[in-house]
Amino acid sequence: MTDLHPVPQASAATALIGDPAAFGRVADDGTVYVRTSSGEKPVGSYPGKSADEALTYFVRKFEMLAAEVALLAARIKSGALVPSDAYTAVKKLREQVKELNAVGDLEALVASVEQIEPLIEGHREAYEAKKAAESAAKKARLEQILVEKEKIVAEAESLALSESWKVTGDRLKVLLDEWKSAPRLEKAADAALWKRFSSSRNKFDKRRRTHFAALEAVQSVVSDAKKAIVTEAESLASSTQWVPTAKQFKVLMDAWKASGRGKPSDDAKMWARFKAAQDQFFTAKNADLEKRDVTMATNLIKREELVLLIEALVPITNLDEAKKALREHMNTWSKIGMTHRDKRTSLDVRVHAVESLIKEAEAAHWRKSDPAAKARAAEVVKQLSDSIENYEKIATKSEAVGNTKKAAESRESANARRVWLSEAEKSLAEFS
Repeated sequence: MTDLHPVPQASAATALIGDPAAFGRVADDGTVYVRTSSGEKPVGSYPGKSADEALTYFVRKFEMLAAEVALLAARIKSGALVPSDAYTAVKKLREQVKELNAVGDLEALVASVEQIEPLIEGHREAYEAKKAAESAAKKARLEQILVEKEKIVAEAESLALSESWKVTGDRLKVLLDEWKSAPRLEKAADAALWKRFSSSRNKFDKRRRTHFAALEAVQSVVSDAKKAIVTEAESLASSTQWVPTAKQFKVLMDAWKASGRGKPSDDAKMWARFKAAQDQFFTAKNADLEKRDVTMATNLIKREELVLLIEALVPITNLDEAKKALREHMNTWSKIGMTHRDKRTSLDVRVHAVESLIKEAEAAHWRKSDPAAKARAAEVVKQLSDSIENYEKIATKSEAVGNTKKAAESRESANARRVWLSEAEKSLAEFS
C-alpha cells in the first residue's frame, strides 16, 4: 500500500475535468487501477478498506493535485506570481503529475499543466502592472512614513532648547514611542533621521541634567539657609519678650521669602517646623495679651479715678501742699501698671497739664523769692528815686537863675521817671 495519509477534499478540479472516479476501478485482489488512453495502470491498494473506500482515496489524491493546478493558473492570471516563480511552480507540477498514482483523467491533468505556461507570458503585463502598483504603493507609503518621521524629528528638534523639563521630557518619550512604532525606511534615510532625533533628545537630556545639577546645588544653599532660619525660630518659640521677638519673627519670615525655593519635600518639612515655632510663640503672646487686657481694663479705671484727684489740685492755693499731693498721686500713678496706650494718651495729657501749671507756679514763686532778683529790683527803685531827686534840684536851680527852658526839661524828665518808678516799685513789692 502507498500514500495511506488522508488527502483533503478538493472539488475545484472536478468541474474542470469531469468525474475522476469514471477513470478507475478496484480489482478483486484490492488493487486500484486507473484508465488511460494506453490502457489500465495499477496505482496502489488500500488494505482493510472496501472497494469504494479504496477508489475514493486515490480519487482524492487526483483531485488534490488538480486543485493545485487550478490554483496556480488562477494566481498567474491575477498577476500574483513573479514569472520566474511561476515557471518554477509549473516545473514542479509537471514532476508531480508525472509521478502521480491516482485515479482521474491523468491525460487531461497533464494537458491542464501544459496550458499554464502560456498563461505566464499572457499575464506578464498584469503582473508588471501589479508590480508597478505595488511599487507605487510602497513608494507612497515610504513617502508617508518619511513625512511622519520627519515630523517627529522636527518636533524633537524644536524641543531641544525647551526649559519645560517635565512636559518636554514626557513629550519626547511619546515621540520615541511613535518612532519605534513607525515602519522603517531605507537604511540610510532611517539612520539619518534617527541621528537627528537622537541628537535632539540627547541635547535636551544634557541640558536637563545640567539644570537639575545646578538646581540641586542652589537647593543645597537654600536648604542650609532655611535650616538656620528654622533653628532660630525654634529657639524663639518660648520667648516672652513679645515685642522684640515678634519683630524678629518678621525678620525671619522676610529671610525665608528671600532665601528662594529649595527641594519641595525639604521645603515642606522645614516650613512645617518654622510655622509650628511661630504659632507656638504667637499663641502664647495672644494668650498673654488677652490676660493683660483684663488687667489693663482695671488699670484704666484706676487711672481715670486718679486723674480726677490730680486735676482737683488746680487752682493752686498752697504751692507746697499742691506739690506734695502731686508727688503722692504720681507715685500711685506709676505703680498702677500697664494701660492700653491709645486710652492712656488722653489721660497723660491731662496729668501733664496739671504738672505744667504747678511747675509754672513754682517758677513764679522762685522768681519772687530770689534775693538777687529782689536786690536788682531795689537797685532800680533807688536809681530812679535818685534820678528824680536830681532832676528836681536842677529844675529848682534853673528857675532861680531864670532858665525856664532848662527847668521845664528837667521837670519833664523827672515826671517820666516817676512813671517808671511806679512800675519798679510794683515789681519790688511782688518779692516776698
